[in-house]
Formats: sequence, structure tokens, C-alpha cells
Amino acid sequence: MRIVIAGGHGQIALRLERLLARRGDEVAGIIRRPEQAGDLLASGAEPVVCDLEQASVDDLAQHLEAADAAVFAAGAGPGRDAARKETVDHAATVLFADAAERAGVRRFLVVSSMGTDREIPPDTDPVFAAYLRAKTEADTAVRARLALDWTILRPGRLTDDPGTGQITLADHVDYGSVTRDDVAAALLALLDEPRTAHRTLELVNGPTPMAEAVRALVA
Repeated sequence: MRIVIAGGHGQIALRLERLLARRGDEVAGIIRRPEQAGDLLASGAEPVVCDLEQASVDDLAQHLEAADAAVFAAGAGPGRDAARKETVDHAATVLFADAAERAGVRRFLVVSSMGTDREIPPDTDPVFAAYLRAKTEADTAVRARLALDWTILRPGRLTDDPGTGQITLADHVDYGSVTRDDVAAALLALLDEPRTAHRTLELVNGPTPMAEAVRALVA
């Protein structure tokens, strides 16, 4: 398979790129700056320089031609201003979905966040609240796409602990943490299971082996 990953220099994206490359898939990662290419090459991915905040749909669609799947794993990152939550976490997701449709790529995965689609407490940090609103709007836009076989994955609090391979994955789960390793592994498993299309799933570390958790979703 050929998979194109938006946000290819992000920590989850780099982990997913390594997993895909190790099993022999062709993987390309979209990055903003040429100096980020080395990390992708080390992961076995092809670096594609394209600024998601500046590109047109046609620009991006060219990079998605002949892809079997597309994964949106980009994000403005912590500590950024609220405006970039809108331009990256919302607008770039919509742009990537538009480009996938233009290029005829049906399988489309999005890394979102737990806490979206829920009322934001009034004492929430304003930038984090903007992030949650942007993710909610992006998820809503993706779910409206009839031409995409989308799956939205909403991880809990991310950690850099080693992956466990043990998760809880369902439409709704209790809030908790999950390793970036396990998020990447879950994305790989979801890519391999087309029957998870048109599902919005929440993910935390838990007691169930990864493969078993995914099988239970489609049983």
C-alpha cells in the first residue's frame, strides 16, 4: 500500500511511518520545512514538503495521487496561539479531506482528541479550548464526507512511555492516557480493518491486546 501522512514530522506520524516502512508499505510524510526531511528518511518514509497552511487543494491532491490511504496526524502543537489551532487543527484537516476526495483516495484516518464534541468547561485554558473547538469542527467536517471511508481516532492524554500493546478502544471510553507508540499501532490496525470506516473511536491504554480490541469493534 501507499499511505500519505499529513504532519509527517509529528511524533505519532514518525512512529506510524516506521511501522509502515518496516512491513514494506510505501509511505510519504508531508512536512512544512525541508530540514525536517532527515527524520522521515530515517523512519523509512519519503519526505514531501508542502505547507498545509498555504497549499491549495490541487497542490495537495498531487501528492495524494496513487495513494491507497491518507492519514491526518498534523497539529499546531502545544503553546501555539489560538489562531493556529484554527488554521492547522481545523482548516488543514478540511483541506486534506478535500485533497483526498480530489485525488480519489477513499480510506482516510484522522488523529483527533478526546474531549471534542463535549461541553468545554468555562475555566479551560483559552488556547486549549480553541484546540478542542478546532478539532470538533474538523471532525464534523470529515464525518460529512460521503466520498471518504473515514475513521476518526480520539486518543486520551498522550505520553512518551513505551508502548504496551494493551488498549481500550470504543465509541466512548473513560478519560485516561495512552502512549504515542500505542496510538501509532492503533492507526496501523485501523488502516488494516476497513470495517472500522465511518466510526469515531476513543483510545486509552487498557487491558485488551490491540488486535483483540480492533476485532471486537467489528465483531
